[in-house]
Amino acid sequence: MIRAATIIDDRQPALQRLAALAPLDAEVIDTIVAAAGQAQTIRARRELVSEGREIAEPVLLLRGWAARVRLLPDGRRQFLSFLLPGDVIGHCPQPRPVAVATIVALTDVLVCAAPPAAPGSVLGTVYAVGDALDQAYVLAQVTRLGRLNAQERIGDLLLELHERLTLNGMARGTSFDLPLTQETLADALGLTSVHVNRMVQQARRENDLQWKGGRVTLLDPPSLARKIGRVPMRVSATVGPQPARAR
Repeated sequence: MIRAATIIDDRQPALQRLAALAPLDAEVIDTIVAAAGQAQTIRARRELVSEGREIAEPVLLLRGWAARVRLLPDGRRQFLSFLLPGDVIGHCPQPRPVAVATIVALTDVLVCAAPPAAPGSVLGTVYAVGDALDQAYVLAQVTRLGRLNAQERIGDLLLELHERLTLNGMARGTSFDLPLTQETLADALGLTSVHVNRMVQQARRENDLQWKGGRVTLLDPPSLARKIGRVPMRVSATVGPQPARAR
């Protein structure tokens, strides 16, 4: 049985992210807290959703990191997007949806059933904006792989993760925990692990970032964004991440 104190702690990033997409009233917050009371842990490297299989129900990611991935027959893999606390997984309006990609836990994750929401309701608006952002992140990944060089890919992805972790309160200033191996980054960026390591060292020499003990600090996010031509991701005129500011 999951302790109530654990639920309260674990839902905070998810609630903060959802509240950033649309104002949450007390009824919606109570609904989410009640759903979190039935949360379950899924261990790292286990699949939350399998490509080609019917999605049973959408779930809300409360804690941990997951990723949308395509697996090739020869064992190669391509990470399409990362999923963070506050993201809803498997939200599809069509009847009996089938997964178009596998979603795997990169760390131990805590998930609960995403409360149902009527179109136009507060929670329905939150889900709609979240779906738009999810699509935008996938499109950003396509652009990264198709048009950016290796150094730009790393900078662009780290800026995106910083924006998203700021949205859910998991970033501290310009620093955030990054529980990803260089092999995972290589599979996300279409590079080799050796090349990722080389590009990270170059970014350090150019004072773009510090990376120590699984924690990344972007030394001057606005400058890095200008260098690679990145603008903050927004899908609504009223809500969305704002540009990062240097400390």
